[in-house]
Amino acid sequence: MIKCGIIGCGVIAPTHIEGYRSLPEVEVIHLCDLIPERVNALGDKYGITRRSVDYKELLADPEVDAVSVCTDHASHAQIVCDALAAGKHVICEKALGRVPEDLARMTKAAAAHPELTAAGIFQHRYEPANRRLKKLIADGKFGRVLAVNLVFSCLRTNEYYEKDAWRGTVSGEGGGILINQAIHHLDQLRYLFGNVKRLAGRTANLTHQGVIEVEDTAAFVVEFGSGLFGTVAATNSSCVEWRSFLTVVGTEANLEYANEKPVFVESSVEGRADEITQALTARGEEQAAIVGKAYYGAGHTAQLADFLEAIREKRQTEVTMADAADSAALVLAVYESERTGGWVEIPNY
Repeated sequence: MIKCGIIGCGVIAPTHIEGYRSLPEVEVIHLCDLIPERVNALGDKYGITRRSVDYKELLADPEVDAVSVCTDHASHAQIVCDALAAGKHVICEKALGRVPEDLARMTKAAAAHPELTAAGIFQHRYEPANRRLKKLIADGKFGRVLAVNLVFSCLRTNEYYEKDAWRGTVSGEGGGILINQAIHHLDQLRYLFGNVKRLAGRTANLTHQGVIEVEDTAAFVVEFGSGLFGTVAATNSSCVEWRSFLTVVGTEANLEYANEKPVFVESSVEGRADEITQALTARGEEQAAIVGKAYYGAGHTAQLADFLEAIREKRQTEVTMADAADSAALVLAVYESERTGGWVEIPNY
C-alpha cells in the first residue's frame, strides 16, 4: 500500500484524490493547504482526517510515502525540493516552475535523489489516441512531416482569476494562457515531434485588462531540433470551454486532429487515410477512469497509475522532472521572446 499526501487543496486536488482512489493499493491519508477552510472542506468531503496548514508538517509524517504538489506555480520548486529532501516520492502539477531558476533547482534535486520517483504532470501523453498518433508519425505513415500547426482555445473569465490571488500575476502564476492552459498542448508537440530548438513569439492581454498582469493570447513560431517548423496560436478569451486543433502536414498524409479525435484525414497513398483514421479511433484498450473536468480525459488517472507503478518498480515515470521542465521552458522562452523581440534558444534540463 502506497500512502499519499496532497499539498494544495484547490481546483486540481480532487482530480488527484479521485484518481488515486480509482487505483489499487494506494490511499490518500494527509491533506495540506494554507487556508484552513479549504483543507477542512476537502478533508470532510473525502473523509481524510490528517490535515495541515504547513506543508512541512505533512512532509514530516512518517506514513506518507508520496506527495502530489497541487499549489500555485511560485511555490512548486521549494515544496518539491523539500519533499525530495524528506525522502518522499513526488509528482508536481504543471507548470513545473515559473522561472528558469525554479526549473534548474527542481531538476537538480531530482537528479540528486535517483532512489525517489520525481515526475511532472502532463496527462495528455497518456491518452491512447495521442500514443497511437506518435507511433503513426514514427512509423512514417505521414511520409516526411513538413509542417505542424496548433491552435488552442479555452475560456477563463475574470471570475476565474479573482478566485485566487496568485492567478494572473507574474509573481504567483508567472504567465497566463501559455503557462496554465496551453502548456498541456505544447508538451503534446514535444511528445509527438521532439524537442524544440528555438522559437519567436508575441503575447498580449486582449480581454482581461485591469484584471490580470499576464497574457491571455499568444502566437509563436517554433523550429524543432529535426528542422521541422510549426506555428502555435492560443487564447483563453474564446467562447469555447476547451479545444485543441492540431494540423499535421506530410508528404504522404495530412491530418486535422481536434481534442484527440481525427476530423479530417487525406493521403496520396491508397488505404493510408483509412489506416490512420482507424488507428486514432480504435477501441479495445482498457481506459483509465476519467476524473475531474471532462476535457482532462483519462490521462490524469493513467499518469498517476504510472507514478505509483514507478514507485513500486523503483524507476522514473514516463514524464520525468527534467522532461516536464523542458516543456515549461518552451513557455518561458515565449515570454523571453516577447521581451527581446527575437528568436530564443530553448535550454534542455
